[in-house]
Amino acid sequence: MNSILTSIKKLLGIPEEYEQFDADLIMHVNSVLFILNQLGVGPQFTISSKDETWQEYLGEELIDYEAVKSYVHLKVKLLFDPPQSSAVAEAIKNMISELEYRLYVVAENKQ
Repeated sequence: MNSILTSIKKLLGIPEEYEQFDADLIMHVNSVLFILNQLGVGPQFTISSKDETWQEYLGEELIDYEAVKSYVHLKVKLLFDPPQSSAVAEAIKNMISELEYRLYVVAENKQ
């Protein structure tokens, strides 16, 4: 699965063909990609449909940044469909923080 939007939809449990939430998801994904760019991970990049891919976003560095997919998913999940349980929300936030740190370290070491 190479499409950024399609992969995030799958991780959120939304079928690819269901497009009702695409505009919302695109907005949230773009916000997360902006955050990643501010952290030094990945270029300035936005998506507008299911056509943009992870390879377009990360290029040849895709293998080194597999955690980016998890990070984008977790951030979008908190923005789009936050869990009802505060314990689950806290666990997701902790994982996001860990991924931010690790992605930042990898990006710094690449420079």
